[in-house]
Amino acid sequence: MIAAIIVNTLTLTVRFAVALLIASLGEMYNQKAGIFNLGCEGIMSMGAFLGMLIPFAIGGAGEVPGYVNIMGLVAGTACGALMGLLFGIVVITFRAPQGIAGIGMQMFGVGLAGTFFRSYIGGSQSITGINATAIPVISKIPVIGEILFTHNAVVYFAYLMIPVCYYVMFKSPWGLHVRAVGTHPRAADSLGINVNRVRYESLVVGGAMAGFAGAFLTLCQAKMFTAGIIGGRGFIAVALVYFGQWHPIKIFLGALLFTFAQSLQTQIQIFVPQFQYYEFLTMLPYILVIVVLAFNRKSNRFGPAALGRPFNREMRV
Repeated sequence: MIAAIIVNTLTLTVRFAVALLIASLGEMYNQKAGIFNLGCEGIMSMGAFLGMLIPFAIGGAGEVPGYVNIMGLVAGTACGALMGLLFGIVVITFRAPQGIAGIGMQMFGVGLAGTFFRSYIGGSQSITGINATAIPVISKIPVIGEILFTHNAVVYFAYLMIPVCYYVMFKSPWGLHVRAVGTHPRAADSLGINVNRVRYESLVVGGAMAGFAGAFLTLCQAKMFTAGIIGGRGFIAVALVYFGQWHPIKIFLGALLFTFAQSLQTQIQIFVPQFQYYEFLTMLPYILVIVVLAFNRKSNRFGPAALGRPFNREMRV
């Protein structure tokens, strides 16, 4: 039984970490550019709703062609990009306090997704979504094959985003601009970098990734939409950026750690139903995040110096 719990936990960890990983990488771009976006939860909610709505509107609970599910992913991603742009108008153009604006975006996205869901769908409805497909031959490798090679294509695409995000952030000219405007925007401006434009671009990229993460939840994981489907993942994504010290690989490890705790408590409830303290198991992943952050105070040294500060060329701000 212990072996089954371990294998199932690791398999679920690989699959369930995707939404958190992609949202965290998107938030990394936001923060590296100097924008603190607490609205990730709301953006993920809208992405999750649209990701489910497209295939449900076309095929209901039945099978739909593969391209329809891809349309759902694209719709969620596009919605996330638009919401990132909207957030940029609020905090970059109008220079609203980023923390308060982020909470507003979170409430707006969650509320809007819930309202649309009740208006156009009404109640709990499932979709077939994107099913897992075992990779021939290598999925037959004992233990490792089941853990790593029995997922759907979106999971593998998401993990390929880790080196892509690393390259874009640390090896590309645009990534250099992002880091510059988040560290010393006035110096970046003096070198001809359009600070606000780069920040807008970062918010659009980060929002698109959050929307994609939300669509993944409904299309590949839950295969349905509920008002609380995000379950705090947007806020955890923000915390994981601090835990991962604004570095894609460390953020990936943090996402695995949190999701492992989440998957473990699920498996214990399944395999050990007589365990009475399931409330503690439910809290365990969130307690873990708090404890890790509390003992990871050095992260502040790696953070963007201008994080949370608006930029105005005409003023020393």
